[in-house]
Amino acid sequence: MTDTTPATTPAPALPDRLSIDPRSPHHIAAVFQHDIGIVFNGKERFDVEEYCVSEGWVKVPAGKTLDRKGRPLLITLKGQVEAFYK
Repeated sequence: MTDTTPATTPAPALPDRLSIDPRSPHHIAAVFQHDIGIVFNGKERFDVEEYCVSEGWVKVPAGKTLDRKGRPLLITLKGQVEAFYK
């Protein structure tokens, strides 16, 4: 039987910069134990791969395009970024 209750550990503070790629130095596994939301220019985005609040950018996949290693090709969008726990 699986436990579907939310994690009881307190959520760590959201960092200024965060990446979902485990190979990145900006990946923090403890943060991903909780649901995270990203609001970019007043609209919630669900496809953000990496963000930086202080510099005001997000990286999102460029359609279905892949790089030579099979990972999505990312484009950087600039604007107002807000990160929050759901």
